[in-house]
Amino acid sequence: MAEQIQQLEAGNIKISNDVVGKIAGMAALETPGIAAMSGGLSEGWAKRLSGKNVQKGVSVEVGQLEAAIDLRIIVVYETPIHEVSRILQQNVREAVESMTGLRVVEVNVKVEGVAFKDDAV
Repeated sequence: MAEQIQQLEAGNIKISNDVVGKIAGMAALETPGIAAMSGGLSEGWAKRLSGKNVQKGVSVEVGQLEAAIDLRIIVVYETPIHEVSRILQQNVREAVESMTGLRVVEVNVKVEGVAFKDDAV
């Protein structure tokens, strides 16, 4: 019984999926070689139908202590995709873990396009 009282007094901290998604998205866009995040078809429909600002190209699942992140990206043409993807995974993991205290168990990357440096995405 004493253990339950301490938990109630200390309270809980819950970090929303949206917060983790924004952190991951910002870290992704700051990674060299990433041209943009890819929203995909279903996200475009969700924006039109719900009017909500859906986090573009980022899907997260947050538990009490851990998070899993899926990223859909467009890379800059002539960028070594495997290298930029590994750096992206590392940058996102470090940003989310340092800002939230959550342990990132996986960062999955799906490359959905290539953009020329002059292209506005």
